[in-house]
Amino acid sequence: MIAKNTVCLWFDRDAEEAANFYAATFPGSRVTAVHLAPDDYPSGKQGDVITVEFSVMGIPCVGLNGGPTFRHSEAFSFQVCTEDQAETDRLWQAIVGNGGQASECGWCKDKWGISWQITPRVLLAAIADPDPAAARRAFAAMMTMGKIDVARIEAALRG
Repeated sequence: MIAKNTVCLWFDRDAEEAANFYAATFPGSRVTAVHLAPDDYPSGKQGDVITVEFSVMGIPCVGLNGGPTFRHSEAFSFQVCTEDQAETDRLWQAIVGNGGQASECGWCKDKWGISWQITPRVLLAAIADPDPAAARRAFAAMMTMGKIDVARIEAALRG
C-alpha cells in the first residue's frame, strides 16, 4: 500500500534497478512492490515495469519509469547522516563506485542522476557549533572537500 505522502522519483526505464540498489545499499531500505503496465503507454509497452514501490531508510518512495522526458537535478537530494568515516566511505563508494559522480561538500549523484548528501553527524554539529570561529573553521574545511573527511572536520573544529 502506498503511504499517504510518498516521494515519486522519475526514471527513464531503470526504476526497479535503482530501487534494488537503494535497498541493498542503505540500511532500513527495501523494495515492496513492482507494478507492470496494464497497456502500452508513450514510453513503454504493456507488461513493462511502470512503477516500483520502495523505501530508502524508512522514507516511502515510488519509482516511475516515465521515459526520457524529465531528468533529476540537485534541487532534490537525499541527505544521509552518517555516524563515522567508515559509514561515510562505504556509502560514498557505493554511489560513486557504481557509476555515480562525486561532487563537492559531501554531495554526489548516483548513476540515475539522484543527488545524495553523505553527511557525517560531526559535520552538522560542527557547522552549528556555538563558537562562531569554530563553526567558520569547520565550514571552511568542508568547502574544500568532495567526500567529507571526519578527521579534518574535527581538526578544524578544534582549531
